[in-house]
This record gives sequence, structure tokens and C-alpha cells, in this order.
Amino acid sequence: MTIDGIDAARQLVERDFPQARTAWLGGSVALGIATATSDLDITVLLMGSPAPYRSSMHYGSWPVELFVQTEASLEHFRAKEHAARKPGTLRLIAQSHVLHDADGSGARLRGSYAKRLALGPDPLTDQELQAARYRITDLLDDLIGSKDPAERLMIATTLWQATADLVLTGNRCWTGSGKWLHRELDTFDRSTGTAYAQVLASAVQSVASDVIEPMVDAVTEVLDGFGGRLFDGYRAGGPAT
Repeated sequence: MTIDGIDAARQLVERDFPQARTAWLGGSVALGIATATSDLDITVLLMGSPAPYRSSMHYGSWPVELFVQTEASLEHFRAKEHAARKPGTLRLIAQSHVLHDADGSGARLRGSYAKRLALGPDPLTDQELQAARYRITDLLDDLIGSKDPAERLMIATTLWQATADLVLTGNRCWTGSGKWLHRELDTFDRSTGTAYAQVLASAVQSVASDVIEPMVDAVTEVLDGFGGRLFDGYRAGGPAT
């Protein structure tokens, strides 16, 4: 952990939230993987108003993301993110450093959220799996058919995200966005002995050099593990009227 970051986070909470029930420092700093541009992800739990809200600020040299919550709003965001299989709030609490704990809720909720995080997301439904296979098949055909190098690169970045997401959610693992998608996939690789994170990242780099075959091969291998390409016969219902 970055001790300076923990001290700064604690000082900020003591200054701005003396009424807090509890506060946690999560994210890259708490996980010990901070970079030169990492911010302090601080979640503060209040009894009520002015929570819930989020805000951004600087405290000393640190950029800070504040997530000011009540127990009800924490549960709202946890449930919403559970449905999306992206455990942002869950991770911020489960993998955190407790900065302040006036009533024991900091340790209690961190333990509860850690158990939920370890359980993983719900498995994909048949409809969700078919939708993912169809989308990836369509993107793959777009990549193969495109003759524009810039267009190919844009397709490849979207294809990387969709394929990484399928690897994770199809194996009942949490997914993410941006760098966290790569991190989740890398964590999956380390636990299974696979190399999807590196292979897909290298494939995108190959497309940037106008070579699409590594991406086609990598995506096809993933699709084959979930039933293969899907186009003919795919059908998705519309919303109820």
C-alpha cells in the first residue's frame, strides 16, 4: 500500500466528514498497484443527507474520487452492478483499507462485500450467451470484410472488449471496463493457466499493424469454446408493449 495515500485519505475524511459512520480507501492505492496518475477512491458512509453523491477534487498532491453513500444507496449500486457483472462498488468496499469506523459498519460491510465478491456473478443465461456470440460473430465479420486500416482498428478494440467480456462472464467471473477489464482477464489467466489477456492485447496491436489474422484466430478460439459463431437462427425478442 501507498502509506502517504492512506494518510492523506484519512486526513481528508477527518476534515470533511467528522460525522461519518465509516470510510474506506479502495482502488489501486489500497490494492498496492497504484501508478503515477492513480487517485484516491474514498467511499464515505453517512446516516443520510447530503448522501448519496459523488465528487472529484484534489487533496494535497492527490486526485480524489469521493463516493458518499448511505447503506441504502450502497445496496442500490451494488445490486445494479451485480446485474451488469461489474463489481465497482463491491470491490471498493471488499478490497479496501478502513479509514474510520465509528460504529463497526466499516468492518462489517467490508466482510459482507468480500464474501459477495468471492461468490462471483450470476451465470450467463442462454439468451445472454447467444447475444454475446452473435455480437462477436458480427464484429468478426466486420473486421474480416473491412479494407480500411483505421476502421479495422476501431472494430478490433470493440472486438477485444466483447471477447474478453465473454471469456470472463462465460466462466462466471466478474468483468470490467477499460483497464479493469484487462486486469480481470489477467487475474483469470493467472488462476487458470490461460493467456487470453496477452493474446488479445497482442492481437489488437497486430491489427494496428494491418495484420488481422491473430485477432481472427484468437476470437474464433474463444467463440468455439462457447458453441462457435452464431448468425443463422439468432433471434432476440423486443420489449413488451
